[in-house]
Amino acid sequence: MAAPTRKRLPLPAPRMAAASTSAPPRWRERAAMAARGAEAEAQALFEAHTAAELRAVERRLRAGIEQKREELRQMVGERYRDLIEAADTIAEMRLSADRLLGAVRGLQRGGAARPSPAAPVRPPAQESFYRAAAQLKLLLEVPEKVWGAVEGGRYLPAARLHLLGAHLRRQLQLETPRARGGPILARFPILLRQVAAASHLRSTILQESKSLLKSQTVSDQAVAEALCAIMLLEDSSPRQALADFLLARKLAIQQLLNQPHHGAGIKAQVCSLMELLTTTLYQAHALFYTVPEGMLQDPALPCGLLFSILESTTGQHPAGRGGVLEEEVKLSSWFRYLPESVVEFQPALRTLAHPISQDYLRDTLQKWIAMCSDDIRAGVSNLLVYVKSMKGLAGIRDAVWELLTSESISQNWEAVCRRLLDKPTCFWEDLLQQLFLDRLQTLTKEGFDSISSSSKQLLTLALQELEVKSSTSALSKHIQFEHNVALFLWSESSSDLPSDAAWVSVANRGQFAKSGLSMKAQALTPCVQSFCSALDSKLKARLDDLLSYLPTDSSAAKEAAPVVQPRSAFDRYADAGTVEGLLRDHCVACIHRVLGCVREELQSAQSLLEGQTDAPSNARLNAVLFMARLCQSLTELCPHLKQCILGQSGSTETALKETRSSKKLGKGKAQEVTPVQAKWQGVKAELLQQSLFAYQIWSSAVTKNLVQCFTRTLLLDTAGSVLATATNWDEIEIQEETESGNSVTSKIRLPVQPSWYVQCLLFSLCQEVNRVGGHTLPKVTLQELLRTCMAEVLAAYEKLVEEKQEKKAGTFPMTQNRALQLLYDLRYLSIILTAKSEEAKTSRIKHDSGIEKVTDFLEGHIDPFDLDVFTPHLNSNLNRLVQRTSVLFGLLTGTENQYTSRSGTLSSQELHNILPLASSQIRFGLLPLSMSSSRKSKSATRSTERVQCDADL
Repeated sequence: MAAPTRKRLPLPAPRMAAASTSAPPRWRERAAMAARGAEAEAQALFEAHTAAELRAVERRLRAGIEQKREELRQMVGERYRDLIEAADTIAEMRLSADRLLGAVRGLQRGGAARPSPAAPVRPPAQESFYRAAAQLKLLLEVPEKVWGAVEGGRYLPAARLHLLGAHLRRQLQLETPRARGGPILARFPILLRQVAAASHLRSTILQESKSLLKSQTVSDQAVAEALCAIMLLEDSSPRQALADFLLARKLAIQQLLNQPHHGAGIKAQVCSLMELLTTTLYQAHALFYTVPEGMLQDPALPCGLLFSILESTTGQHPAGRGGVLEEEVKLSSWFRYLPESVVEFQPALRTLAHPISQDYLRDTLQKWIAMCSDDIRAGVSNLLVYVKSMKGLAGIRDAVWELLTSESISQNWEAVCRRLLDKPTCFWEDLLQQLFLDRLQTLTKEGFDSISSSSKQLLTLALQELEVKSSTSALSKHIQFEHNVALFLWSESSSDLPSDAAWVSVANRGQFAKSGLSMKAQALTPCVQSFCSALDSKLKARLDDLLSYLPTDSSAAKEAAPVVQPRSAFDRYADAGTVEGLLRDHCVACIHRVLGCVREELQSAQSLLEGQTDAPSNARLNAVLFMARLCQSLTELCPHLKQCILGQSGSTETALKETRSSKKLGKGKAQEVTPVQAKWQGVKAELLQQSLFAYQIWSSAVTKNLVQCFTRTLLLDTAGSVLATATNWDEIEIQEETESGNSVTSKIRLPVQPSWYVQCLLFSLCQEVNRVGGHTLPKVTLQELLRTCMAEVLAAYEKLVEEKQEKKAGTFPMTQNRALQLLYDLRYLSIILTAKSEEAKTSRIKHDSGIEKVTDFLEGHIDPFDLDVFTPHLNSNLNRLVQRTSVLFGLLTGTENQYTSRSGTLSSQELHNILPLASSQIRFGLLPLSMSSSRKSKSATRSTERVQCDADL
């Protein structure tokens, strides 16, 4: 058919003419405006650029014009080619449609004119030809259907179709040695490719089926069909199918453990591993377990699925239904030429698929679990290396617990384990719990190792800063406070009182809230506070991290557990005691390492101070005192140290026990100490021991230095030195009775002040004690300081006695006045420096014997008659001196020596009991205290003796 032609109609000429004559010439105006703009732009270019620059501009413009022109040509050419191709396609479509319409009309005309023939009767040769052609047709379509089934994940239909293709090749004798020279392959050479691709199809179905067995998300039906496909293709038994299934799951476990892991992915990997293990047992029960005879099958627990699918696949179908091709029979007309052996084809196994015995199934699964356990332990251990916090471990454990406690897994878990393994199984307790504990121990050890190493570095840095000489300018205020604690005590700071001190009472204040005044009251310097704060913050971080692995409230959790979770897979807090024990042990070991560093520094300082013959270095003593205060205050300023050792609930329980025990002290019942509390008490004792050792080093060095100066001045044996150290004497008038009975008034002179070197010794000693915060010094340290000082002072007096007894030539003689002054000094020192506690009884006995020897020597240089006259007045002066200096030397004398002689004159009804305000030594004197009965009797006898002496005189 010729395409109809279209004539283009001409435009109406009159309208065009009218338009051309009547329309205004706008294009001319626009052209003129463009020309004027271009001229102005060109003029601006000539004004702003040189000739060379204008040539460059011209070249760029010409290049741009050529580029645009070329782009326009290409665009027009491409559009023109597209237009031509579209026109050619339209023309071809038109011709094809015309030919098809003509053919259809011809068939219609021929069919109407021809009479309908009778059904043809084909000869047997033609019938056999049709059967062979239909089989060839089916053989050619089988690979495509197999690939479609494989791509759709239907591996059992794919295997059946593949076996049908093998049956067709046997029917057509295509796999025999003579087949290559046969007429079929000669006429249809494409069948050679089909025969060669058959083995590839088989390997692909097997590979895809075995890869499906590795997946944990597929249904039991899909796994059973994949196993059936493998059994049909490999002609294997159910036992071999079980081995293939377990081997695939083992490979899946190894593949899961070897995946790349990044932080949070480890939780997903461990959960996937647990899900894979539980799913494997569930599917092993659903596929291979068969209910013994005489027992009813539980509908909630399907079993024997593999054998039912095998029976439906390999068994005979009822009449009227086809085999592998039952759906394809109704689709095409040529399938009716297929022989019955092809239409009703069913794959079959060479041996019968007998059910697996329960003993064999149990043994095989137990061996598989034992074999996978080694891989799981090694793999999970490698995964947990990348978990850097106990919170992460707790998150993984909780995720595993939630997974195993979920209803889909825990509902029939006990029944499945009892049927398959004859025992309950918990994968957490058998595989993961110890791995988590090992990793937790490693994290705890690494955490406390880092704490101890950082604490050692911080301690070394603090000691280096403290050993800087105090004369150095630009010392920080904190270092100055360490050099002189009294400066810290009497300095004011904005942090002395908390911001809410006006409306929040002390009882309602937090446990860890410490004001600046409380720190000053305990002489806890900023350096000690910063060290303890740094250590406590690290311990708090470690404790908070570990508490995430422990129950928040153990009692509440145990009570609510049976209500919230009736089926708990495992007790996730069963190892809480072990975890707290690990925390306790590593914390104690960390403190021991820090104490070992402190001990080494103290021993080094002790050896250096003992080797010095001159005055000890203040910088070294400052470091020693810093370590003493640090060990003394570590338990109080690091409250999380106590929590780490006592455990999560131990601190509160201990606090309650301490309050109860304090209330029951009067009942005389000994409180039981748990092993945990004993360990905490041991740590406190070790810290106190190191603190006392450091204070002992300081007291020995201070005493040695001060007493050396005292001894050197005491042993100076010149008249000038004696006069230089002499003090004012008191002139006392006394009444004496002569032999005739007349009274005679005479004057005597007695010392009322100790020598200057004695006052310097005591004042310097008080200064040193005050400089280090004497009110916070342990009582033992202060007693040791007084005892050592008194022993060395007594040794100096004994040395003086030895020198005087030798009577060397040229020495200053021991006069009565000097003997009186020395006796007065010695008795005053013995009163001030003698400790009154029960612990000092033995040392006081030794001192009393030494003092008596020196006293006897000095009294030997005094006239006996004068001594009897001087003694009451000397005692009176001594008592007044002790009372006057009790406040000045209060840090040394303590509360026991602060009394007045008026107590001896008071009646028993006027005695008062005034309690001390603090149990430790104080800076300023308190109100007078009531004395013991022995002290009162002694003072009363002394006062009565003085009254009698005055009356006699």
